[in-house]
Amino acid sequence: MLDLTYPVVIGTAKLSFRLLGQRFQMTGTEHVPRTGGVLLAVNHVGYVDYVYGGLAANPSKRYVRFMAKREIFDNPVGGPVMRSFHHIEVDRGDGAASAATAVDYLRRGEAVGIFPEATISRSFEIKDIKTGAVRIAAEAGVPLLPVVLFGTQRIWTKDHPRDFSRGTTIGVHVGEPLHPTGANAVAETAQLREAMKGLLDRAVDQYPADEKPPGAWWIPARLGGGAPTPEEADRLDAEEKRERAAKRAAARAAKKR
Repeated sequence: MLDLTYPVVIGTAKLSFRLLGQRFQMTGTEHVPRTGGVLLAVNHVGYVDYVYGGLAANPSKRYVRFMAKREIFDNPVGGPVMRSFHHIEVDRGDGAASAATAVDYLRRGEAVGIFPEATISRSFEIKDIKTGAVRIAAEAGVPLLPVVLFGTQRIWTKDHPRDFSRGTTIGVHVGEPLHPTGANAVAETAQLREAMKGLLDRAVDQYPADEKPPGAWWIPARLGGGAPTPEEADRLDAEEKRERAAKRAAARAAKKR
């Protein structure tokens, strides 16, 4: 694929990282092959995960084509940028087309990124994940790599103001490849989730002690942080969905007047 903007944006992003004094903890990146199709399943803890998730493949000199919701492509600014990166548009109401595109990319030797949790995890734990990742990898016949980001939630996530303070550490951890067959997508998805949970525990354990004070809002409650528990996060997600539905209903009613 012809990439004109991707290299420029990556270079600009790296300069921004340096200007912000960001430090990176990167493990397992050797699992990303230098050639051939590979699917990266990345956890989702913040709005900048697309920026940092691609770094998992950077040591292998790969560009990651992320699967992203249609709303981003509909944005007059974000849409053209996403298309120039050859990212994949996802219609949450009908994911068949995007899955087919992802399989095609993978069979052509591309690195594709997917956020199998579908939405940002307010608890910063690994949410229940969809079977799409293992189904796509199985159909394309490519390895599936679990990837966990940690620290990106400190920059920009739900329910908290953006914070571009200097010196934030970002963890990017890649697990050993899985090779799903699709014979039992539910069981293989459970295996993927367990691998991601293990990477998350490693990410928190390795995170600099001076940057994770007890009770910090961005550390999972299970690990001594002040983040919502998964149950509390589910309640907040449900409230958010109800509010969005109410706003859509109000907008439709206003149009009919």
